[in-house]
Amino acid sequence: MTTATPPATEHPYRAQPASAFWRQTVQQHHFLEIPSWYRKKWPIGQAAVATAGSCFAQHIGRHLRRQGFNFLDAEPAPPALPEARTADYGYGIYSARYGNVYTTRQLLQLLQRALGEFHPHDLSWQQASGAASGFVDPFRPTIEPPLPSPEAVHASRTSHLYQVARLLEKTEVFVFTLGLTEAWLDRRDGAVFPICPGTHGGQFDPALHRFENFGFSEVLSDLQGFMDRARSIRPGMRFLLTVSPVPLAATATDQQVAVATSYSKSVLRAVAGQLAQTHDYVDYFPSYEIIASPVMRGNFYGPDARTVVSAGVEHVMRAFFAEHEPPAAPNTSSEVPAPEEKEEKVICEEALLAAFGPGSQP
Repeated sequence: MTTATPPATEHPYRAQPASAFWRQTVQQHHFLEIPSWYRKKWPIGQAAVATAGSCFAQHIGRHLRRQGFNFLDAEPAPPALPEARTADYGYGIYSARYGNVYTTRQLLQLLQRALGEFHPHDLSWQQASGAASGFVDPFRPTIEPPLPSPEAVHASRTSHLYQVARLLEKTEVFVFTLGLTEAWLDRRDGAVFPICPGTHGGQFDPALHRFENFGFSEVLSDLQGFMDRARSIRPGMRFLLTVSPVPLAATATDQQVAVATSYSKSVLRAVAGQLAQTHDYVDYFPSYEIIASPVMRGNFYGPDARTVVSAGVEHVMRAFFAEHEPPAAPNTSSEVPAPEEKEEKVICEEALLAAFGPGSQP
């Protein structure tokens, strides 16, 4: 007796595209040819774009500028400064000279400081390191060589924050790369520093400084707070969020550094996803997944398993520009750059922490 085949039934998976299935999208493709990483929520076009975030965000800003997007630069380099030195003084890295913005709390406080709504207690750090001795801004300690006095730091910061406020008035699309959940705070006012005091200027004092590893609700609240305040300044501002694929250089938790990295990236990715799902003015671009997904087999990391090589950056940006067509037609090759191609300079305070591990040279 033959058993009749039950009739096919309809269910939601039958209507899903090929990109929803692992076998068709991942298993059957070479890792360089995996399709459908990203589908834009809205076009950027000629909208005025500003960027900020952790170290990996520097690549995004450079490519947007090169590809002819309307990239805002509130603090352009002075003509007398040689182009090879501009990054040493914080020019051309982001849309203003704020340096790396690693956490959402740091981003929110940057906005509040620019608008005169937050006045931190700590205003300058002394740095004593031979020829590099002087004073630095605690909130962007590596943005330029040390200055001769706290007054000079104050003048530089005042000019900078004025330009940040003007930048927010002009920005139509704000691109932010979430990098870390770990931060060091001033106990007196909650001010967040981009790096632990004492590692690059200043002195660490446990009575004044405390460690914080932000959780989902805190990261979500801070980023939502930033977006709400930014949209009150520039109504209609949209946000493109990414998560940095660069692992932590070091952790201040009691976790092994790879485990701490997993926590940090998981929180940041979840927050970005939550905001993209709930707001039509928020989009998420998966730079983290394109680099760090197991299907990529670590091919886009350097020998340290942390640095993203130029081939990886180019692969990420090709996926981005496949959806956001560049307004200009630059002279670029579709080929993946050769491994020996010179890597672009990336300014990253967090990487300085690697120098303090056991067995490292002082």
